[in-house]
Amino acid sequence: MQSISPEKAGFAPDLPLRLDALVRRGGAPALHGVVVARHGHVVLEWYGGGEDYVLNTPLGHVDFGPDTLHDLRSVTKSLVALLYGLALESGVVPDSGAPILSVFPEYAGLAADPRRAGLTIGHALTMTMGLEWDESAPYTSPANSEIAMELAPDRCRWVLERPLVEEPGERWRYSGGAAALVGAIVERGTGLRLQEFARTALFEPLGAGAFEWSAGADGTALAASGLRLTPRGLARIGQAVLDGEVAPGWTGEMLRPRVPAWEDVSYGYMWYAGRDGRAAAMGNGGQRLFLLPDLGLVVAVTGGDYNGPDQDTAPRAILEDVVLPAMTLGEAR
Repeated sequence: MQSISPEKAGFAPDLPLRLDALVRRGGAPALHGVVVARHGHVVLEWYGGGEDYVLNTPLGHVDFGPDTLHDLRSVTKSLVALLYGLALESGVVPDSGAPILSVFPEYAGLAADPRRAGLTIGHALTMTMGLEWDESAPYTSPANSEIAMELAPDRCRWVLERPLVEEPGERWRYSGGAAALVGAIVERGTGLRLQEFARTALFEPLGAGAFEWSAGADGTALAASGLRLTPRGLARIGQAVLDGEVAPGWTGEMLRPRVPAWEDVSYGYMWYAGRDGRAAAMGNGGQRLFLLPDLGLVVAVTGGDYNGPDQDTAPRAILEDVVLPAMTLGEAR
């Protein structure tokens, strides 16, 4: 994406100064990077410094720049949903209404329970599987369901054999296990490792730049949290979703509100969905990708407030106190 001045994109010329002022007054704690794009043009790019990690491995102090890869944490889930859509449009994976267990014939014994047999790919995409799952413990503890899944000898079986605690489709329950299942479905359908399919079908065609994908002990890419991109690469993908440039028949379905997540926020297919077609991908530590199609706006944010109670502070302040108030009536395309 080419850079243009804020004025040419319909922003006040002091947009960068507004972000600098927010950072100076402490309104964006642990902020690492910001890229704002409108109608496919970058209008603001900012990088800071701070302590960072690759999952639970400390990197020490990092001075971030345009080429510095950053953990996306659970933003990964949203991009896995996009990869599923690309595989779906290629005809290599079943549609969202298909039973999950049809993709895993080796688990035929689990289908003895009719409710479990009725679990669909759509239930995984909306995180409404009705299975017992709890990620409230730290992501270093086996009491956290996602960590327990990664410690299991077969992560997909471990997820699918969780006790059913409510009817599938009834309630949203945040689940890294759901993302692991979708990632496995993509791998089985494409015959490629998730990171290889992502490279050939998404990152390289879009020119999203370098990436890394952390893997589990078995070498499988962590579909729930393992992707690392630059903020500019993340914004490029967001712009492609906004423009219908990738999987155009899928993205509208992916971003459509389907189930309540929390107050005033719904969940689509592994994306948070709001009014006016607006959507967001969110990850631990302040990783965010905001899509505002009514304004032609994409905002990518990376941060280091991992597991912090105020990790939403910086992304929200950037969007609501800096970017949106700086928009003017005029705009260029």
